[in-house]
Amino acid sequence: MTEERELLRDTVAALVDKHAPPEAVRTAAASERGYDEALWAMLCEQVGAAALVVPEEFGGAGGELADAAVVLEELGKALVPTPLLGTTLAELALLASAEPDPELLSGLCEGASIGAVVFDPGYVINGDVADVVIAADGEKLTRWLSFTASPRVPMDITRRLARLEPTETAGLGTDPGLADTAAILLAAEQIGAASRCLDLTVQYTKDRVQFGRPIGSFQALKHRMADLYVAVQSARAVVGAAVAGPSATSATLARLAASEAFSKVAAEAVQLHGGIAITWESDIQLYFKRAHGSAQLLGPPREQLRRLESEVF
Repeated sequence: MTEERELLRDTVAALVDKHAPPEAVRTAAASERGYDEALWAMLCEQVGAAALVVPEEFGGAGGELADAAVVLEELGKALVPTPLLGTTLAELALLASAEPDPELLSGLCEGASIGAVVFDPGYVINGDVADVVIAADGEKLTRWLSFTASPRVPMDITRRLARLEPTETAGLGTDPGLADTAAILLAAEQIGAASRCLDLTVQYTKDRVQFGRPIGSFQALKHRMADLYVAVQSARAVVGAAVAGPSATSATLARLAASEAFSKVAAEAVQLHGGIAITWESDIQLYFKRAHGSAQLLGPPREQLRRLESEVF
């Protein structure tokens, strides 16, 4: 990782630590727009999070996909609800058109406008608060100039979802494989969440005392947590390879690896935390719900497996 990217990671981590503790995440998720508008403004103004993948000629930072992945991973660690994923994908969609709209891109880069990309109209991330909505079907991109939005009631309160229906549309161009890019970015976010979920679990086993000893000192639990660490790091390597070399295959592998690792860590976290893990007061239940909710976005794991099978056989 470059020095600049490490600095980007540290800056985002510092903002999250200061402005997005667990109680703030819950408050933001329950707000009218589903995210902390003040924190979003700071991410856009101080970090340029919404401008990373946009060339400088359109008012962006001229960064790469890896920059956006780093930010999403850090936000994922604390389950921070933001419209960054949808906005980034909307920017990439606009940039794929023959004549990118500078005004739309500028608004998205500044964070003044919120973007969303429709892969499944029944489940659109931040769809009910989006200003720029673009549908991608694998062949073409279509901008939804006007639409109706109905908020969904998701299992994961930290992930704002809506059902959208277009009322006026306009062709934008050829789909550059936006679903693959979305899969890679979502996988990066999943890795961040999985790593923090594991950290919280390890810390709990150090603090929880049973039979006069911290439960983390028991060999059986040490083995389980070591296995979880290997699962997360292995998935991180797969996701890192996908970020460095995006393709349909690497995106599918990244999604499978990240979804499997996060689901495994979340399930074990519930077990290792005992009964408190399923209570509303515990943050582990939020990670558990994020793990299973994220695994179903962009198609469940079985669809990803079928996709890989079709390429191998």
